[in-house]
Amino acid sequence: MAGVVNDPIADMLTRIRNAINARHMKVPMPLSNLKLSIAEVLKTEGFIADFDVQRTAKPTLTVLLRYDHNREPVISGIKRVSRPGLRRYVSKDRIPTIRNGLGIAIVSTSQGVMTGREARRLNTGGELVCTVW
Repeated sequence: MAGVVNDPIADMLTRIRNAINARHMKVPMPLSNLKLSIAEVLKTEGFIADFDVQRTAKPTLTVLLRYDHNREPVISGIKRVSRPGLRRYVSKDRIPTIRNGLGIAIVSTSQGVMTGREARRLNTGGELVCTVW
């Protein structure tokens, strides 16, 4: 029986990190709207190949990981920034640049979940969910 997860987003990122280390092609996890939004951003930015949603009795989000031609993962790092015990909110001027633009910051704004680049363009700040590179 699975235990109660206090931070489902950290759980999602850990599942992705562990699947990459084990060279799995896909990783299933419980579905939530925030996880779905994060998966959409990761797909749009090219960090994952795709994702699939099963809306059954136990809704599941399955993330299909992406590897380059040498079977190296596209995601080399993924880190939770804001967490339930210590929320991190940033203004548009304080959104960090990750790995000189090679990575992304994922920000949850009033206009939805988006990259830090999009948030700066839309002139909005929000909760700094995680960074990916």
